[in-house]
Amino acid sequence: MPSRIAADLAQLARLASDGGLDLRQVALRVKADLLLSTANPPAEDMEAFREMAATLIPIVDESTALVLARKLAGWRHTPPEILAALQARGGEVLAALIRRGMPLSPAEIEDIAVEGDPAAQLALAGRAGLTAAASTLLAGHPDSAVALVLAGNAASVLPRAALDVLLARAAALPALGLHLLARDDLPVAELSPLFLQASLDKRLAMIEAATAHEALAPSPRRPSISAEQFQGLVATALVDRQGAFEALADIFGAGAEFARAIAEDHSRQLAALTLVGCGASPEEATRFLIGLGDDTALSVQRIFALADLMRLLTPATARRLALQIGRLSENAGFRPNLQPAMDPSGTPVRAGAERPAARSNVQEVLRRLGGKTG
Repeated sequence: MPSRIAADLAQLARLASDGGLDLRQVALRVKADLLLSTANPPAEDMEAFREMAATLIPIVDESTALVLARKLAGWRHTPPEILAALQARGGEVLAALIRRGMPLSPAEIEDIAVEGDPAAQLALAGRAGLTAAASTLLAGHPDSAVALVLAGNAASVLPRAALDVLLARAAALPALGLHLLARDDLPVAELSPLFLQASLDKRLAMIEAATAHEALAPSPRRPSISAEQFQGLVATALVDRQGAFEALADIFGAGAEFARAIAEDHSRQLAALTLVGCGASPEEATRFLIGLGDDTALSVQRIFALADLMRLLTPATARRLALQIGRLSENAGFRPNLQPAMDPSGTPVRAGAERPAARSNVQEVLRRLGGKTG
């Protein structure tokens, strides 16, 4: 008899002799341990265990049921009837079965995601091999703990629908964004809404992805901010910081929620991206950022780093990143200027190819703005 089982038996025997254990529970746990220690348990032993477990599992205490669930969930010889009896107890016993790999059909996985108890749904969120429907249901679960476990579950593929739900929730739950950014299986271009939280390397990859997208499918040209609008922005920044953010969001074509996002980003990277996306030059945008008079404005190093970042980004790339961070439509605030094809004033100006920023330069700028590599 293995020494571990012998030690467990000795301890259980002492407890039983003191009257502190129900011997039926002792017998069930011992029988389970003996069978688990056997590579190919005899059929007659398995049948006897099946009958014993079917009788006792509904009445054993929670501690014993949990021990059995953890041991038997992933054992290939466990009779289905025993798993069903443990599963019927629900609560933490069912959660333990799910965590330890109890076989579940796609339909069963989705049933738990829809109507399982909270402990089971939390356990399911960390399980490998979730269906797309179950992942999407769990992504929208009202308990943020379920969404956090799902976001960190790299053992299960995260479908686009579930990722979209999690990205939308990450604005109010920063830890969710960090869990998503830590995964290596998600396309970095899809994580651009998390730009402000991302590490240096991932921010660099997001910039490159946005630049590549603009090269392949250029966004419609937008009118640049006028000199009068910009002067008004700077004047407002000097006396009313929040009003300046609201005015900037309005010029960008967004609303109050985007203005709040600009205000809450104390690194001022979103403000810088938005300014460049509106057509402001890096020099003009720097005037606005300094005029805010906040901690970033008072840091020469951070202002220089923001200015360098703005010089490295094209307006189209900056606009795309700002839209993604703000979860805005690509057509937000777009009011096209119609011009007849044969306008007598001359041939319309057409967008030329914008020179992409050098990777080494962007990496250095982002390093100065802050952020871990990797």
